[in-house]
Amino acid sequence: MSSTVTRMRLAAVATAASVAVLAGCSSPAPADRTSAASCEPAKGKVTLQYWNTVPGMDEVVDLWNKKNPDIQVETKNISNDQYGTIGNALKAGKAPDLAQVGYDELPNLRSQNAFVDASACSAATAAKSKFVPWTWSQTSFGGTGVFALPQDTGPMALYVRSDLFEKHGIAIPTTWDAYAAAAQKLHEADPDLSITFFDPNNAEWFNGLLWQNSSEMYSYSGDTWHVTVESDQSKQVARYWQKLISGKLVRTDLANGSTQMYAAYQKDQVASYVGAAWGYSMFRDNLPKQAGKWSIVPMPTWGSNGASGDWGGSTVAFMKGGKHLYESVKFNTWLNSDPEALAMENELGGLYPAADAGLRLPALSKGVPYYNNEKIFDVFADSSKKIDTSFTWGPTQKTVNLALQDAMAKAAAGDGTLDDALAAAQAAALKSMKDQAIPAAAGK
Repeated sequence: MSSTVTRMRLAAVATAASVAVLAGCSSPAPADRTSAASCEPAKGKVTLQYWNTVPGMDEVVDLWNKKNPDIQVETKNISNDQYGTIGNALKAGKAPDLAQVGYDELPNLRSQNAFVDASACSAATAAKSKFVPWTWSQTSFGGTGVFALPQDTGPMALYVRSDLFEKHGIAIPTTWDAYAAAAQKLHEADPDLSITFFDPNNAEWFNGLLWQNSSEMYSYSGDTWHVTVESDQSKQVARYWQKLISGKLVRTDLANGSTQMYAAYQKDQVASYVGAAWGYSMFRDNLPKQAGKWSIVPMPTWGSNGASGDWGGSTVAFMKGGKHLYESVKFNTWLNSDPEALAMENELGGLYPAADAGLRLPALSKGVPYYNNEKIFDVFADSSKKIDTSFTWGPTQKTVNLALQDAMAKAAAGDGTLDDALAAAQAAALKSMKDQAIPAAAGK
């Protein structure tokens, strides 16, 4: 993100995060303003500062501290104002050694010289083999350094109330065309029933849909960012959801994770949910009486293109000002790739790990009672393998997301369309980069 997993990696990751997802940048920044660093071990005991938003992370850190008396870690939860807290600390020259940063915020903070490149540490570069490839591409900016280690991801899938589909004799859709047809059939069978909801205030979720359709929003070449937020692939996604909105086949009055959202599901008014791996506990924890009624299946695809998308997820970044890079790399690597640490993070904080070892956790290979004892994490693991590794976030993504959300809200209210929302986001991307003297041009 990203609850337990409802904590909503929305507020933290996803508003990120994010909240990336999810999620970094696979192209170099306009100018490499990253701090240089050395990787000399300290001569004595050190204490690291690690800021994050994950429930239960203090217990994970306690485990590390018991095993590593010479490298102690102090953790601080910054869920209430993740990026405001980090930004203020950077301005004051008091940033922690390590901080949780959503993938989509990495380029923005890098442009502010917020990170240290840890590639001077051989253990940091060697960590590449431990993580799902697309996540490493995001945190290394396409191989230009090691600015963070991946922590968790948000591979997307379709949550379905299988009992409602069965009741109305409708097959669970495997393509977006079939999903639209199912939406029509469900609504005709029960006018109070919608197939899902479209949250106009959730740009991170919408970005995940764009990601799935190979909607390359940004690329970088010739010392210039090329902005293609309103590409043909993006328009295909926008027009698809616009048609569902205009036909009143999806709700637009529900916010993800809200009390109203759970009430709608509780009343059998919504039959599915397009969500991420970290959301599996949302329904389990908030709708316990619906145990056995939910299944998780692959995300509907665009025809024969089996690609998936990511929504939310985070990294643990090496922050500018950290005095102990060697020790930071050692702790960061353990935190995000050690099976014992990953198991605790999944159990306590609901993280869906980015490390390959995490995907092999016993807890992720078992059936989940709430979901008919189905092995739901197999679905997310398969989804993760089908995420485009070349997807890139822009250096002003937060500003772009706000513009996108504002225009999506207008479209949902009947004032404009989602095509207009893409145009607004494109304009916001170009203007925000120009305002920060970042070379940018509309791409083709």
